[in-house]
Amino acid sequence: MTDASLLTTDEVLVEYLAYFSATPAHVRLRVALSVRSILNDPVIDVVPQDRETFLAGLDYFQARLDKHYSLTDCIAMLTMRKRGVTAVLTNDRHFAQEGFRLLFDGGPG
Repeated sequence: MTDASLLTTDEVLVEYLAYFSATPAHVRLRVALSVRSILNDPVIDVVPQDRETFLAGLDYFQARLDKHYSLTDCIAMLTMRKRGVTAVLTNDRHFAQEGFRLLFDGGPG
């Protein structure tokens, strides 16, 4: 990988696809094609979904009942920590609460 590589998870892509599930067919097609492009991009490391990451995310979710983290967020946070990632391409304040640096600052999240 290069210094400019990106990291995501299958769970994040599932959440992205779910967000667009009620949109018109042409939009869903573009979204599906964008996910396929991400999966085929050598600069983007997509961590596969498996039972181990699911259970670790569930444990983290359960340990943070005072927060409003989604299971997808919990899995992403654990994956980032495991890989030594400290900055995240989001404005989701949940990641800031866990000590990550938000690269999209401002707006709702």
